[in-house]
Amino acid sequence: MPESPEVQALVEELGERVVGRAVHEIDVLEFRVVKTRARPPVELVGARVASVARYGKHFALGFDDGRHLVVSFGRHGWARWGGSDAPSDAPPVLITIRFEQGPELELTDAGGWVSLGVSVVDEVSAVSAIAKLGPDPADPAYSRGDFDRAFAGRRKQTKAVLQEQESIAGIGNAYSDEILFRARRSPVAQVSTLSGEELDGLFAATVGEITEAVAARRGIPIGELKAAKVAAMRVHGRTGEPCPECGGTVRDFAFASTVGQYCPSCQTDGVLLPEPGAR
Repeated sequence: MPESPEVQALVEELGERVVGRAVHEIDVLEFRVVKTRARPPVELVGARVASVARYGKHFALGFDDGRHLVVSFGRHGWARWGGSDAPSDAPPVLITIRFEQGPELELTDAGGWVSLGVSVVDEVSAVSAIAKLGPDPADPAYSRGDFDRAFAGRRKQTKAVLQEQESIAGIGNAYSDEILFRARRSPVAQVSTLSGEELDGLFAATVGEITEAVAARRGIPIGELKAAKVAAMRVHGRTGEPCPECGGTVRDFAFASTVGQYCPSCQTDGVLLPEPGAR
């Protein structure tokens, strides 16, 4: 799943390549991705791109007439530039957007079910997932007050709050694992049990991890962003590998409908969390 650092890098590259260009053609190859059935993407043909902006893990193309095309990647969506041969294992293209005298953008989905979604709206806030977004730790204005409103006194697991888009925008499974490792906190600890000092450390880890990742992804071509993200992970996706800090073994744990990774020695005082499939 793309998270805020990768989507930010995508938005910046799109800004360089498509702002000022009119939409020449839009091909929708999978109609389930269109969330505004009364306003299909084809209505944007001829409109000129005026801006590109990120909203958490979503982005929007803003047009000179005030309309917006909002793209929500979901769990398996992403984007790539068209016009070249894709590898045989590349995810299928669900929508292609062609710009006048310029590139074509392909929106893809690698899942067994369609998670990619697009909406044509007059106001970005008309997309409910964006209207409900909490403050974004990649924003220089993100404050300790924003963080405390998300965390203080919550009777919920720490990893769950980090991924709760209504509380904190842009963080998913991968970066929540990395934040918790950086803060040396258990992913399943109830937020209400954390001390003030532990919340201090978690706040610093959240802002540091996300802002540093945004800076690290900047300028990387969108076709290389997934590999760059994977390479940067210290515990996420590193099951069975040595912990980069203590040398212990990184392990899996079951979390909601997915799987996370953690270091027992660094994060849970050696306590092993339930693994996927455990009863």
